Amino acid sequence: MRPFTYERAHSPAEAAALASRTEGAKFIAGGTNLLDLMKLEIETPTHLIDVNGLALDKIEPTPDGGLRIGALVRNTDLAADERVRRDYALLTRALLAGASGQLRNKATTAGNLLQRTRCPYFYDTNQPCNKRRPGSGCAAIGGFSRQLAVMGTSEACIATHPSDMAVALRALDATVETVRPDGTMRSIPIAEFHRLPGDTPHIETALAPGELITAVTLPKPLGGTHVYRKVRDRASYAFALISVGAIVRQDGSGRVALGGVAHKPWRVEAAEADMPRGAKAVTAQLLAGARPTQQNAFKLRLVERTLDAVLNEARG
Repeated sequence: MRPFTYERAHSPAEAAALASRTEGAKFIAGGTNLLDLMKLEIETPTHLIDVNGLALDKIEPTPDGGLRIGALVRNTDLAADERVRRDYALLTRALLAGASGQLRNKATTAGNLLQRTRCPYFYDTNQPCNKRRPGSGCAAIGGFSRQLAVMGTSEACIATHPSDMAVALRALDATVETVRPDGTMRSIPIAEFHRLPGDTPHIETALAPGELITAVTLPKPLGGTHVYRKVRDRASYAFALISVGAIVRQDGSGRVALGGVAHKPWRVEAAEADMPRGAKAVTAQLLAGARPTQQNAFKLRLVERTLDAVLNEARG
């Protein structure tokens, strides 16, 4: 591990200002992803800013009937919260499908959103990777791609986003709240938070340098039946080949978001008008323009079959 310096921030604005002033600085909270990447020398921060003492660990109601989830709320606490379980069950189910109990005890809301891809070529520092070293190439293209993206890919990257929680937040239309280095606040719709790779796959979110996530807000509950189904190679501690998060109302309408198929949680709102018609109609729009490889083309059929199972479960 390379040497680095460390300090604790005393306010969100101070943390953001410190990060913007210090080249190579990174925020650290639970560290469940960052520390692994540091050990592999994929991430090599020169300075760590500890944000654990910033009192961003509360879940509070909002004036419009939603919930505000602090950036430092641990995944275990978020999944177990009575209000989340009752009104946003999709989020609880997605969180419980991710990682292990030990990791959920440490992982934070903001850290979950910001975790980096599990593409094997990103983790292998002997292979070219445009996310790890911009302009070096993408070994996954033409390589082993069974787990990788079929939607929103580019000639520079076919990686997927690994978060289960982010899929649920996309279906719930969450908003990410941040503080900038100058102390100003802003709100970013979750649909705009994660970026597709394009020519710059190393730029993964809409955050500016030094910008710190302070909370995630959920709108007023939608009602309906919430289902999250994750298809993976083993029963636990595995990332999704594909996942389907859906909210289904009694009339058959609802929302659906996918994981494991793109560089970001994948949702096509126009496709949701076809939910009463069934999984085949929805999938045709969700996956329009897909660019699978020979090794991961099975994901297209797997999405349809899994969505069909989810809709049947939701309808009883």
